[in-house]
Amino acid sequence: MTTFYNEAREFAKKYIDPIAKEIDEQERFPEEVFKELGKAGYFKLMIPTELGGLGKDMQEHADACRAFAKSSATVGLCYMMHNVALNCVLSYADDNLKSKICRDIVENEKFMALAYSELGTGTHFYISDVKTEFKDNSVVFNGLKSMVTSAEFASYYLVLTPSDVEGGIDNWVFPLGSKGLEFKPSTWHGLGMRGNVSCQMAINDVELNKELRIGQAGSGVDQVFTIVATYFITGLAAVYSGLCEAILEEAVAHTTNRKYPDGKSLSEIETVQIHLAKIYSQTNAAVLGTNEAARSFLTKDADMLAKILSARIFASEAAIELARLGMRVGGGKAYNRVGNMERYLRDAFASHIMAPSVDVLTIWLGKAITGQQLP
Repeated sequence: MTTFYNEAREFAKKYIDPIAKEIDEQERFPEEVFKELGKAGYFKLMIPTELGGLGKDMQEHADACRAFAKSSATVGLCYMMHNVALNCVLSYADDNLKSKICRDIVENEKFMALAYSELGTGTHFYISDVKTEFKDNSVVFNGLKSMVTSAEFASYYLVLTPSDVEGGIDNWVFPLGSKGLEFKPSTWHGLGMRGNVSCQMAINDVELNKELRIGQAGSGVDQVFTIVATYFITGLAAVYSGLCEAILEEAVAHTTNRKYPDGKSLSEIETVQIHLAKIYSQTNAAVLGTNEAARSFLTKDADMLAKILSARIFASEAAIELARLGMRVGGGKAYNRVGNMERYLRDAFASHIMAPSVDVLTIWLGKAITGQQLP
């Protein structure tokens, strides 16, 4: 049976698989893949049909992120960021801003990214030290954002800054090419996820019309914890579930194809079978947990937030552990970078530090299941 996930996997096999290794080795953004994503309509996935989009929901968001990440975690991650930023605009922006951005995505196949993290706040990305000078109809910004994914390639970046409402945070749309906006690609030297070109973004006297502020003044934190967090955390669960699937496929292929002189394969050794069983079981659990998180969001279950948090925590931890086991069954060949397992191992480690980090999420989960306020 043809499903949305299967369709996304066919896209990935055709356009991502052939260059996945090259993206990592050359540490370059998969620009050609994103052009094809635009042509295929994936950028408008979440846009309502009345605005020219496909009108899909959280489940298709998770399906697409997982399908692409199985071929390249970098592609899955960067695509996920677009959906998150877009959903924030769809949920909170006024009609003029919403229409402008949706039209650019639908007609010109543009995509979005997030520019939230700062050097001084780490994984607590909802805290901002950007300086703001409010005028009658515009705001002047000065500051530095760190680890901006899809830097220089996305057309719009969501940026959190202090508000003119005391103690509040604003969420802004910074268009690519804004005067004073400068990316610093030399600051990115990632262990894994090398193709996401995540780097610093300098904001030097950038002046924007107040029409580019998303929602009401001071509502940025609410936006982060209602829309951004839910789509972002579920999306990351999907990305790392897809990575788990890739690890499983690689481990099974290697152990069944690697033969001893007597014709027996590695997969016939009981110890290897135990490792493969663990990889399969945790991969299956990661996928099921992600799908349950998406379902829970759509039905607004009472424990929706807990399910979303736990799905990402589990998938993140699983990706690292399964990559470790994958290297183990891959042996010298995997260590010598034959095949993809070494890349999967490096990509997996991003899951621990990607904001909000696993440690932060675990604290939030403990609060969520005991009825305490987040963050």
